[in-house]
Amino acid sequence: MNSTEPVIKVEGLTVRYGSDTVLQDVGFEVQPGEIFVIVGGSGCGKSTLLKHVIGIETPAKGSIWINGTDTSALDDVELRTLRMGIGMLFQSSALFGSMTIGENVALPLTEFTDLPMKDIESITRMKLGMVELAGYDNHYPSELSGGMKKRAGIARAMALDPAMLFLDEPSAGLDPVTSAELDVLIKKLNEGTGTTMIIVTHELETIFNISHRIIMLDRNAKGIIAEGDPRILRRDSDDPRVTDFFNRRVTEKKTKG
Repeated sequence: MNSTEPVIKVEGLTVRYGSDTVLQDVGFEVQPGEIFVIVGGSGCGKSTLLKHVIGIETPAKGSIWINGTDTSALDDVELRTLRMGIGMLFQSSALFGSMTIGENVALPLTEFTDLPMKDIESITRMKLGMVELAGYDNHYPSELSGGMKKRAGIARAMALDPAMLFLDEPSAGLDPVTSAELDVLIKKLNEGTGTTMIIVTHELETIFNISHRIIMLDRNAKGIIAEGDPRILRRDSDDPRVTDFFNRRVTEKKTKG
């Protein structure tokens, strides 16, 4: 996190769907080893921003650099190679129900490497151990709890030892205790591997527990209205939209009549 060279740099990012502008002129940087969290209310474009950064969707305008490379200048093969250094956990965990947990975690290794099966199985067991699922290789997703599925999804996302890990609403659908346990795991993985993590969430406990730095999006502003340490922003921001969000306050709207 002391490096002066960001691993992600976004400049002038604009996202449109038809005539609807979702994000306008968004810019930020992510430093190596950082837990960088994208926050904001429902419909503000958090997951949309994440999809554009990893190249699932193409912006109307703007530039995205990953490890100093302008992703807009890459062809499909080059972009595929770049994505091999990126792990992704989707909201649903996206595990294949017909495959065991071990097979799910091994999938990136079998698709993108020429490693012998013995090594793939060894790496798979190691990744499952990292997320505290040792011994669950032969279980199916239907046999796991919601929190365990999230852990398995993280193990699969980390199968290729990515330098960056993107997590979209990792705590979605989890009870408070399981969510807190997942927060601890995410911090442990970050500290143990140095993996840069970019996380989308609206869960305040998760934001305060794990983030090094945040950007806050606002639906009406169509962009970033705050950036920094959420603990400081909660206390010192002079923007009521920011302090209301971090203090769970509902802004009262005056009505006529």
